[in-house]
Amino acid sequence: MIEFITDNFLLESDAAARLYHEYAESLPIIDYHCHLPVVDVDANRQFANLTQIWLEGDHYKWRAMRACGIDEKFITGDAADWQKFQKWAEVTPKTLCNPLYHWTHLELKRPFGIADRLLSPETAKSIWDDANSKLLLPEFSARGIMQQMNVELVCTTDDPVDSLESHKNIAADNSFKIKILPTFRPDKAVQFANPAPLGGSIDEQSIKKYNAYIDRLGEVSGITIRSLDDLFAALKNRHDFFHEHGCRLSDHGFEIFQYSNFESDAALDSRFVKLRNGKVIDETDAIHLQSAILHYIAVLNNDRNWTMQLHIGALRNNNTRFFNRIGADTGFDSIADGNFAKPLSRFLDQLDRGNNLPKTIIYNLNPTANEMLATMLGNFQDGKTPGKMQLGSGWWFLDQKNGMENQIDTVSNLGLLSQFVGMLTDSRSFLSYTRHEYFRRILANKLGNEIKTGSLPNDFNLIGNMVKNICYHNAVNYFSFD
Repeated sequence: MIEFITDNFLLESDAAARLYHEYAESLPIIDYHCHLPVVDVDANRQFANLTQIWLEGDHYKWRAMRACGIDEKFITGDAADWQKFQKWAEVTPKTLCNPLYHWTHLELKRPFGIADRLLSPETAKSIWDDANSKLLLPEFSARGIMQQMNVELVCTTDDPVDSLESHKNIAADNSFKIKILPTFRPDKAVQFANPAPLGGSIDEQSIKKYNAYIDRLGEVSGITIRSLDDLFAALKNRHDFFHEHGCRLSDHGFEIFQYSNFESDAALDSRFVKLRNGKVIDETDAIHLQSAILHYIAVLNNDRNWTMQLHIGALRNNNTRFFNRIGADTGFDSIADGNFAKPLSRFLDQLDRGNNLPKTIIYNLNPTANEMLATMLGNFQDGKTPGKMQLGSGWWFLDQKNGMENQIDTVSNLGLLSQFVGMLTDSRSFLSYTRHEYFRRILANKLGNEIKTGSLPNDFNLIGNMVKNICYHNAVNYFSFD
């Protein structure tokens, strides 16, 4: 028997173990950004087997399997679920020193209680059988797992045209105590390019898709969208609708952040009308128009006391062959590079000058920008809202041990770690709540080791309370959830 995920996993000192077990371990989870399919929560989905709950949609595992020469049939193809799991069991021992090895065994231990075996071809069948037998139980349904993991609140990611029917159903079910709230993700209303390989382009096809989306936005808002003011009215209509259903955050994704101090209303409107007439606009005009729409949404956020989340730095759909074969968002994304300090400064400053800057969290995918972002955000703390401007937790390729430690160090050195709102899953998987445990262990270990070396005082009440705030209480106080 090999027990890998022990009680003191990643905790290298007595001080670290004390901080984790006494201050962090038992706190509820506020998962304020994720991509969980809310329909699964609404239906309280019961997963048939470990592949369905664990391998479907997991780009991290898919990339590792491809790197090990596994045929796509066993990744996103039509192989049987057991065959796909067998292939993942073959790959798992080859992920040593990759975060997947930690995540895999953390997720087997919680919630399945499997900690006496390492996943391998030899143990695959016993792990498959043990996990699948538990997935039949009510406490291993979508809702049951969330309850087991001590989840208190979840924010999903939702398009402005969404009816939020599943959110309404969940909110009306008094037997389910976990809050499931929507997040306003208006990327399709802001950005004009196709999600084609290497960033896409602004062409007739992308304009056609954009107009189809704007037509849909007009239908659900009850507003015929001909002008830019019409678009703003429709976005406000949906913003109000989301607010009524508990939404308190917007979310926005960018390859590289671009922003221009836009021109007169008439010039902007002429560009939008040109788009609505199916005409292609050039990149400069597109940046002006997108800047104006993004600015308007930020003002709405500030008026409603929402938090704006910016995800910066994902270069998507790099592999044209696989994009054409299996589509977008299938594990062929990477870290973008490029200079965006000045555009970001212009955006934040223009909002601040008008007293319209909302609470803001920026998630960075390129680690070379960590220090730039931390210092940038410090320019716009307002002296009123604690931690108003946040460098978000390690995101995507950076939500691993080194990435989390680097993010913690950057916030500590160039901001205030004590004001950080903590971890999130950013996941589509109901098993990913151990990502909070992983972060809490890493945080406790860093601070515990600094107590051990004398870099921090040997005062567990002082430091333990900071741990509790980062892991839970700061998020409670920061977001405006009812």
